[in-house]
Amino acid sequence: MTNFTVNGKPHSFDGDPDMPLLWYLRDIAGMTGTKFGCGQALCGACTVHLDGAATRSCVMRIGDIDGQEVTTIEGLSPDGSHPVQVAWRELNVAQCGYCQVGQIMQAAALLNEVPNPSDEDIDAAMTGNICRCGTYPRIRNAIKQAAGGAK
Repeated sequence: MTNFTVNGKPHSFDGDPDMPLLWYLRDIAGMTGTKFGCGQALCGACTVHLDGAATRSCVMRIGDIDGQEVTTIEGLSPDGSHPVQVAWRELNVAQCGYCQVGQIMQAAALLNEVPNPSDEDIDAAMTGNICRCGTYPRIRNAIKQAAGGAK
């Protein structure tokens, strides 16, 4: 039995401990905000926070999260008022939007660790999150805006 919390609510799972956290979130918990991209932790679409750290849920075994706190996009800010979410909307970051949940979760984790990141900090933190539409300049600007920097 694996016991953990998701967005502040207790969850238990006694199925296959090798099942990826992503499948639990989407198929069992019904939280479909977190996306499946590559299944190999290479694209970042499945990024969630595990005890506050950005984590690729497609390769995180559910059996390895006992006692931990998972935060998904649904729990980052239920009303969409997190500074990163606000900046994303104000700067029209999303184009197709598929990768944006992972981008937002990675950016929020970055700002928790580095409240006023440099361009180099942003590039280093966001490197593993792929945007096929190429909105990287808007992503960087939104992170700066969410941090209180220039728009």
